[in-house]
Amino acid sequence: MFSEKEIKEISNEATGANIEPAALLAIAEVESGGTIFYKINGRYEPPIRFEGHYFDRLLPIEERRFARSKGLSSNLAGGVKNPASQEARWKLLEQAAAINREAAYKSVSWGIGQVMGENWEHLGYPNVDALVEEARSSLAGQVRIMIRFILWKALRSALRRHDWKRFAYCYNGPSYAENHYTTKLKQAYARYVTLLAGMRPLNSPKPALDVDKTVTHH
Repeated sequence: MFSEKEIKEISNEATGANIEPAALLAIAEVESGGTIFYKINGRYEPPIRFEGHYFDRLLPIEERRFARSKGLSSNLAGGVKNPASQEARWKLLEQAAAINREAAYKSVSWGIGQVMGENWEHLGYPNVDALVEEARSSLAGQVRIMIRFILWKALRSALRRHDWKRFAYCYNGPSYAENHYTTKLKQAYARYVTLLAGMRPLNSPKPALDVDKTVTHH
């Protein structure tokens, strides 16, 4: 689960996009497991997932042959397995980028929303590098990518209705039911509704100290 500071930051971005904060928090948690950055070679990087079948499709034929020989691309979805650790995934991306950086970046799902780099143009970025830069910049940057994807797919109304099946199909693909995606979304949403109801609004003043009461330090 996200920290209170992270919850408030995600909530601010959601509110600015007219999306219910609890809904956006639920999506982000289910997609990312609640971890925003991983320390990779001394730098904090967003979570990624490399899709070798995307890479295969985007490469020119000679580069494709070479990538296949190195186990970096496949014509089959899931043909290139993602390592369990993010450090190893970033190493995999580095190897793919050495063959064709643009194709490699397009073949990755970026950030806590796990949005494919190939969608850069639909999301209003000037190029895939701009999307990647946003993902690597901050939590807010990762959230903005998510929001752009939600708006592009016209999923805001589904979120307002809490139509998790509709959302899951459009956001996660037709196989969403295999990993109980809607159940996870519903459960995470319910948790965040309760949590947000008990949280002090962002930037609201802290309760004043009652000077008439004795403060005991432990």
